[in-house]
Amino acid sequence: MILYIKYMVSLRCKMMVKSELEKLGLEYRSIDLGMVELLKPITPMQRSELDRNLLGSGLELMEDKKSILIEKIKALIIHMIHFSDELPQVNNSDYISEKIGYDYIYLSNLFSEVKGITLQQFIIIHKIEKVKELLLYDELNLTEIAYRLHYSSVGHLSSQFKKITGLTPTFYKQIKNKRRENLEDI
Repeated sequence: MILYIKYMVSLRCKMMVKSELEKLGLEYRSIDLGMVELLKPITPMQRSELDRNLLGSGLELMEDKKSILIEKIKALIIHMIHFSDELPQVNNSDYISEKIGYDYIYLSNLFSEVKGITLQQFIIIHKIEKVKELLLYDELNLTEIAYRLHYSSVGHLSSQFKKITGLTPTFYKQIKNKRRENLEDI
């Protein structure tokens, strides 16, 4: 049996869900972003209690098929960008369509209708978050980051970064380094 959980987008969320399942004595095969596969069916009482406990942590069990599909898409994109070592070699639309099992145009229209932004905008926002993270780690230069995240050029990455953050990647990194230095001086 599979349960779908809204807003479950981080490792911390997975740990919290695991804890709640264990409190209720629910055995599971796997816990992934946005989804839990149980070994046995869940009773209505257990489901109600799990939902109540998850709501207290900002998570929510889902019933609606469209909401479940949207959460699957979000979890796939977040995993693809933030937790995979490499982005897929195929274009995003083919990858998402293949993994979710629906036509990309349908998924894209549904996502836009429900979330109010396009799938592509959602992907760009998360790619820029990943760029910020990589800039702060200071292990890769901008050219390496652009290559790793499949940008056509450093200029394209910089343009999207500035459009989303209002800053150039270099200026962003300088600000963060300055703040870090100021904290170290305290």
